[in-house]
Amino acid sequence: MSQCEVCGNEYAMAFTVEAQGARHVFDSFECAIHKMAPICEHCGVKIVGHGVEADGRFFCGAHCALSKGAKGLVDHV
Repeated sequence: MSQCEVCGNEYAMAFTVEAQGARHVFDSFECAIHKMAPICEHCGVKIVGHGVEADGRFFCGAHCALSKGAKGLVDHV
């Protein structure tokens, strides 16, 4: 059994995520998102979907990016 690095739960079906040269062990997607998801620089929400990147900063969507001065981004409905 492996132990989740976020909540400490020992779980037989834990999984490993490798990113940017580091290995992380989680017992749920919830814990993985809590630890690894970027945060929108405008509204503070965890970016679970694609989001957008502008000038090296991450945002949940074009609206938030535009609110912080990014140019040329469009949200599609």
